[in-house]
Amino acid sequence: YATSVVLLGHPTSCCSVAEIMSVLFFHTMKYRPDDPKNPNNDRFILSKGHAAPVLYSVWVEIGFLKESELMSMCQVDSTLEGHPTPKQQFVDVATGSLGQGLGMACGMAYTAKYFDKSSYHVYCLLGDGEMSEGAVWEAMAFASYYQLDNLLAILDINRLGQSDPAPLQHHVEKYQRRCEAFGWHAIIVDGHSVEELCKAMSQQRHQPTAIIAKTIKGKGIPVAEDKMGWHGKVLSKDMAESVMRDLQSRILNSNKRMYPASPIEDTPPVSLRNVRMPSAPNYKTGEKIATCKAYGMAVAKLGRYNERVVAMDVDTKNVTHSEIFKNEHPNRFIECYSAEQNMVSVATGCAARDRNVVFASGLATFFTRAYDQLRMAAISDSNINLCGSHCGLSVGEDGPAHMGLEDMAIFRAIPTATIFYPSDAVSTEKAVELAANTKGVCYIRTIRPETAIIYNSNEDFHVGQAKVVCQSKEDQVTVIGAGMTLHEALAAAEQLKKERIYIRVIDPFTIKPLDAKTIIDHVRATRGRVVTVEDHYYEGGLGEAVCSAIVNEPSLTFQRLAVVHVPRSGKMSDLLKIYGIDRDSIAQVVRKMLSSSANAK
Repeated sequence: YATSVVLLGHPTSCCSVAEIMSVLFFHTMKYRPDDPKNPNNDRFILSKGHAAPVLYSVWVEIGFLKESELMSMCQVDSTLEGHPTPKQQFVDVATGSLGQGLGMACGMAYTAKYFDKSSYHVYCLLGDGEMSEGAVWEAMAFASYYQLDNLLAILDINRLGQSDPAPLQHHVEKYQRRCEAFGWHAIIVDGHSVEELCKAMSQQRHQPTAIIAKTIKGKGIPVAEDKMGWHGKVLSKDMAESVMRDLQSRILNSNKRMYPASPIEDTPPVSLRNVRMPSAPNYKTGEKIATCKAYGMAVAKLGRYNERVVAMDVDTKNVTHSEIFKNEHPNRFIECYSAEQNMVSVATGCAARDRNVVFASGLATFFTRAYDQLRMAAISDSNINLCGSHCGLSVGEDGPAHMGLEDMAIFRAIPTATIFYPSDAVSTEKAVELAANTKGVCYIRTIRPETAIIYNSNEDFHVGQAKVVCQSKEDQVTVIGAGMTLHEALAAAEQLKKERIYIRVIDPFTIKPLDAKTIIDHVRATRGRVVTVEDHYYEGGLGEAVCSAIVNEPSLTFQRLAVVHVPRSGKMSDLLKIYGIDRDSIAQVVRKMLSSSANAK
């Protein structure tokens, strides 16, 4: 009825799961209805997020929401959105981008079983349409491999998708065989039989279980039952009132209130405040170490004194160096294998309700595959930390398939993201510590080649604070680089000094937020002359970030060096030169800029 009042929603998708939701929330799940965030509560994820009104209706029935709130859902002043978001206490993660709920449920179930060692269970309701999403099957494989017997997935097999029937329609035995092939116990039930649902959900479980519920889309709405063309369409008010009267006439003991069972109180208290390094970085200036290795060492160090720091990887731990964490803290490391989408979802689930500080690592280039999961993590207000290793041309001979050259652009577009781009081991360790204490999605960009330590161990770092690493009173141009290109800029400064040309070199440390004030101050000091150089494609990276920061400055002379074309395999030194982001290219553009300036005078 509420969807007819607000003229929005998916009532037929809600009707197919009415009995499932009733059994889950008033028979099977254990939770405190007045305290949805109680750590002992069973967890529930509505992966088919378009059925949000049925979730809201349950919480009205429980008494947590008022019916008047339901009648204003999806409006600009309502916290009940078109798809579930954590604006409501009973929603842990945002859903609505199909196929992601089960991966996040895996993260919660893994946390319950292996980190919290607690009794709470995790329930995930999926639609048959999203069973075509590959991410669902990544999560299926993960759950069976780690024997998540505390995870129950309910598949709403209502036959109809948005514009066509689902590919398997009502062939529930095919869904059963697929789930069993992935190592799940699979039970077929009539999804509208309360008795069958109660019996199936009460079974003892020794592996992840899928209840395959054969249902009718639009059940209870005569005009829409099992009919195409009703997805996302609401009934007229008159029709809705007629359906309501019919349903109410069938209800026995309508005044009887039902209450869920109380949870077992065995979940340990957790505090993620003040997750700090036990000591300063232990590196010497001039020593050479790759920032990817410094990342692994830093996360392991952070984990030594913080038991809720956990790490995960996608079978790249030997090159991202997260294996250092695994070797020190094997019980807090999750191997997600080659499934980046699922790793991000698992990370989001592990971080939910502030149960863990999560660090997830992989090659920078392959986070593009998980962009939708990253986007949904931001909508979920998730605090997850990601490390993208082997970025840019520095992977050389591996070629463009392995060169992360778009990663800064994708993370810059995420509203809650912070992007750390450390240039040596000291700043990498500081980035890890800061990320652990920074809200939102944090991304740390690391490189494979060894680079010299340029900062003292007692150097202080902050989010949004750049460092000036080379300056003099005679500086004529400001050069901004990060990671590999910062070291190229410093080498260019040494070259140019021999020609009595002096440049100021800035390390931004964080690309987002960018330290606009420091950059503007130094650009002004060098008479508006500025060069950015980045191991990234021209679009969306450091150059555009700086451009946005200084766009209102008068009399600018601005040159951007970046990778303009899809690159090729080759030695890193050759590639940096070919694509114009090496020390010689920087020196050349500085000379040209000063020559043009002199000619103008």
